[in-house]
Amino acid sequence: MPIYMVDAFASEAFRGNPAAVCLLEKAAEDGWMRQVAAEMNQSETAFVLREEEGWRLRWFTPEREVELCGHATLASAHVLWQTGRLASGAEARFYTHSGLLVCSRTDDGGIEMDFPAEPVEPAQTPPAAIEGLGIVPRYTGRNRMDLLIEADSEETVRTIRPDFGLLKSLDCRGIIVTSRASAGAGYDFVSRFFAPGVGIAEDPVTGSAHCALAPYWGKRLRKEVLTGYQASARGGFVQTRLSGDRLRLTGQAVTVMQGRLEA
Repeated sequence: MPIYMVDAFASEAFRGNPAAVCLLEKAAEDGWMRQVAAEMNQSETAFVLREEEGWRLRWFTPEREVELCGHATLASAHVLWQTGRLASGAEARFYTHSGLLVCSRTDDGGIEMDFPAEPVEPAQTPPAAIEGLGIVPRYTGRNRMDLLIEADSEETVRTIRPDFGLLKSLDCRGIIVTSRASAGAGYDFVSRFFAPGVGIAEDPVTGSAHCALAPYWGKRLRKEVLTGYQASARGGFVQTRLSGDRLRLTGQAVTVMQGRLEA
């Protein structure tokens, strides 16, 4: 069956966040999908299966299945349009563990994704997070998936050297570290995302983390449309637009490899 490697939230190859996209011909066993994801060794591998009303979409890290993933959703929609499995003007409708996610193409070649907002609620900072990140948070919040920690500056976010062993002990999918952007940066906020508990030390660009970041910074900055920059080694921009309890995430994608699974 065909499989693709796609750099998501990127306008050129070897930037943004790579995801593997496997186009299934029939329903697959969970154990097999976990094995394929471990073999691909990307932060997420997406498995896409045609259904009557759209496409079934599931995401696996090298270690486990996750409930929501932005960059692999963007990559999956990109592959469906690129291969002609979906007409260029049609929406990509994905049925997932987080409900219906709809992707559409923008006039400038981007992909807009309709995702649920995942706002955080105030929470106590776990000692392992303080020690593992080496910073004193300005704010700590939590949603159903992640811990969000606001740092004092963009420089602090960019220079964190995490202790992944300590962060792995935390009871959450991942840890979002964020701050307001430096003056004149050209974007609204900066972030990094660490998820050693699910087999991802640092994720390059995390769409699902922006489901928490956009509501958080939207309230703080009193803006509905924001641009986030995820300051990983590869780096990537995510455009966000709040609409009630939904969120529009926009980015681009580039296919860098394609092949066929023989196992």
